[in-house]
Amino acid sequence: MHDLFMLHALELARRAAAQGEVPVGAVVVLDDRIIGRGYNSPIAQNDPSAHAEMLALREAAQSIGNYRVEGATVYTTLEPCVMCAGALVAARVKRLVFGARDLRFGGVRGKFRIADSDLLNHQMEIVEGVLAVECVELLQGFFDARR
Repeated sequence: MHDLFMLHALELARRAAAQGEVPVGAVVVLDDRIIGRGYNSPIAQNDPSAHAEMLALREAAQSIGNYRVEGATVYTTLEPCVMCAGALVAARVKRLVFGARDLRFGGVRGKFRIADSDLLNHQMEIVEGVLAVECVELLQGFFDARR
């Protein structure tokens, strides 16, 4: 099941890449149904918060009429940054599934451990490495083409 939803996130990440954005895609799933989608678009939107996870969370919250998406699972192709990890905690996400680790900016495993920190009022289950090879290849291909 994780692979299926991560494939949706990868397709969204490809859309970001096609628009010259860092290829990250995310979906929010509740009761086996996608309720939010997003892909990186801070350049296009002139918005530093327009990360895939933030956009997917916004759409999910609008679709259920509640800023808390309790019981939801977020699938994202890249480990969330600190901003996105904080938003996942605030939204009371139940589970985070990500593909590639972000060793430079990761807010979940790479640099910080925000999503399951016992210092905060909410912790979530974390599943990492789902379709990691595909996620890493997409990112590497994007950055290799720009060098």
